[in-house]
Amino acid sequence: MEEQKGLVHIYCGDGKGKTTAAIGLAVRAAGSGMKVALVQFLKGQQSSELNSLKLLPNITVIREQLSPKFTFQMDRRELEQTKAAHSRYLKTALELAKSGECDLLVLDELLGALSCSLIDEELLLELLEQKPPQLELIMTGRNPPQWLLDRADYVSEVRKVKHPYDNGVAARTGIER
Repeated sequence: MEEQKGLVHIYCGDGKGKTTAAIGLAVRAAGSGMKVALVQFLKGQQSSELNSLKLLPNITVIREQLSPKFTFQMDRRELEQTKAAHSRYLKTALELAKSGECDLLVLDELLGALSCSLIDEELLLELLEQKPPQLELIMTGRNPPQWLLDRADYVSEVRKVKHPYDNGVAARTGIER
């Protein structure tokens, strides 16, 4: 595979589709022979896309079964456990990036975890500063800080215009989860 400069992507906003876009890019990259690592933050429940990703060569998923609650529903112990898990994820992502074990690294919902102070910002900065030149890095979630937007090569905002959750429709298997 030809060596190319890896860029930094951010898929952000309050709309549905940030993770879907990142997984679409991961599938495309894996299909071209690239090694992909997908690290999921803030997602404690099983999600249907994981079933498909397990079947694809070249894709590694890093996540744990965490609290299924939203952060505003978590007690202090759950928040501390989540932050500790996220530190492990970020350290693993940093090791993968440095070792060259992946060509494309997706940090799914990292931005939400960052905005809730469940990510070690210094560790994230270290990842960005030590990112190998050829590594493609994708981050998804809400509320990216300006310093992170400034470092990105791509920023795509997914804006909610309307969503069935606002009318009490729960997440549906195969569509939202």
